[in-house]
Amino acid sequence: MSHESISVFDMFKIGIGPSSSHTLGPWLAAQRFANSLAKKNILYKVKEIRVLLYGSLAKTGVGHGTDIAVQLGLSGHDPVSFEVNNIDAKIADIKLMKKIMLIGKHEIDFNPSEDIEFLISESLPLHPNALSFLVRLDTGENFAETFYSIGGGFVVKEGETDYGTANVHLPFPINTANELLHWCMKTGMNISDVVLENETAWRLEKETKAGVLQIWRVMKECIYRGCHVEGTLPGGLQVKRRSAGLNKKLIKENQYTDYNSWLAIVKKGGNNFTYILDWVSCFALAVNEENASFGRVVTAPTNGAAGVIPAVLQYYIAFCDGDTDDKIIHFLLTASEIGSIFKKGATISAAMGGCQAEIGVSSAMAAAALTECMGGTQRQVLMAAEIAMEHHLGMTCDPIGGLVQIPCIERNTMGAIKAITASQLALQSSPDYAKVSLDEVIKTMWETALDMNLKYKETADGGLAVNVPLSLSEC
Repeated sequence: MSHESISVFDMFKIGIGPSSSHTLGPWLAAQRFANSLAKKNILYKVKEIRVLLYGSLAKTGVGHGTDIAVQLGLSGHDPVSFEVNNIDAKIADIKLMKKIMLIGKHEIDFNPSEDIEFLISESLPLHPNALSFLVRLDTGENFAETFYSIGGGFVVKEGETDYGTANVHLPFPINTANELLHWCMKTGMNISDVVLENETAWRLEKETKAGVLQIWRVMKECIYRGCHVEGTLPGGLQVKRRSAGLNKKLIKENQYTDYNSWLAIVKKGGNNFTYILDWVSCFALAVNEENASFGRVVTAPTNGAAGVIPAVLQYYIAFCDGDTDDKIIHFLLTASEIGSIFKKGATISAAMGGCQAEIGVSSAMAAAALTECMGGTQRQVLMAAEIAMEHHLGMTCDPIGGLVQIPCIERNTMGAIKAITASQLALQSSPDYAKVSLDEVIKTMWETALDMNLKYKETADGGLAVNVPLSLSEC
């Protein structure tokens, strides 16, 4: 059996909200396509580009900013570094001038309202999240390329193999939880140690550690920023941001100037159950309110579920003595491996599997990571992941207005709390008596995804999306 090689930096990508599959994926696809024009030496021959969005990308693309992402990608901007405060101005300029500068080098006529088409009644067979780029050259020649955004910012070009199947040979090849456990038992290493060893197939160990800490820096900056921004989320639902108000209530009259002094105050508040519960919710709300506002986040493993892992890691740091670089690295490495196993055995795309594929997977990742960091055995780590997913099975994706707001933002608080509960249950249990394995729950999750009605897969055609009578002024 071939083994799919997925790095920690495939599972955790720095990008811009609100959706990894509907925003980051199309952005990366457009960026990749535009760069390929230059590599083929035909960039300056391009006269016209049209973009066709299919399936879920078409149905909820406006609410997810898919059209915005495509324009930024064609312009050559990098989602890792592009200044989020410049998005509105850049998009407004393209709309006003009806021109786009491909990768900043070649200007062509481009009217977003006409040249980006939302084909809501059409889908392509490989994946619900599909987009095609149609090009006409000055020679009269026409050609097209199609890409699929398969979840978590992973992008596959039609005709190519899966994104993660690069020709990389890992010291410990892993597709399943049983294979991961095999290597742990054979070597005596923790899960995070196995992952760190596998990462050497791509880069030096010190580079991996530095990169993981950069992932955490973006996460914690997102938490801190989200805890201090008030107002209403964009998109027309008029959803009020709550994390800043909750932060202010919990901090009381204490003064601080930056993340570190803020964290010191959080720690001083004690270990009262409701106090900790409120903070975990605040951390998760902060991230996903930033995500909904086109802020910079980390896919973990998706944008819609981006708040779960940072919230649980921030909980570990603030309330469980986890505030060291090594502990943070162990946490994120363990989480990434669990996420990659879910991707290989099922999906991390809500358009394929509903919200169980996003919040469910992120909760399982966080539960496993916390369990390892709290001293759990390798089998307890896998047990925690199984418990967390078992209680997300069947969760639908029914975003109101196609926006990553209701119920998505609150679901991140639920996923974080379930992760902590699953970890505690695993730490207080013996895996010898477990009736369900992680591999079995992953198989069940995938079968559930296949059985799930299409209207509950990020289409805004069912559930809350059709039963809540809200007026959308902008969607």
